[in-house]
Amino acid sequence: MDKKAQFYKTYGNIPLGLRDQIVVIVGNNEPLSWSAAKVEIDNDTDKVKEILEKLSQLGLLKED
Repeated sequence: MDKKAQFYKTYGNIPLGLRDQIVVIVGNNEPLSWSAAKVEIDNDTDKVKEILEKLSQLGLLKED
């Protein structure tokens, strides 16, 4: 399963109340919540690779 698919699987299991919590810092110290990360991934921005790599390193992506 690729990292985008892993992200969407993980995101789908996160309670709505937690989706606005900061989950990763990217670029020039820019904090992103789960919801903001999803917007970046949905729009396939330049930050996607960094976001997915950091979430993977943190062990936050489901690999099932």
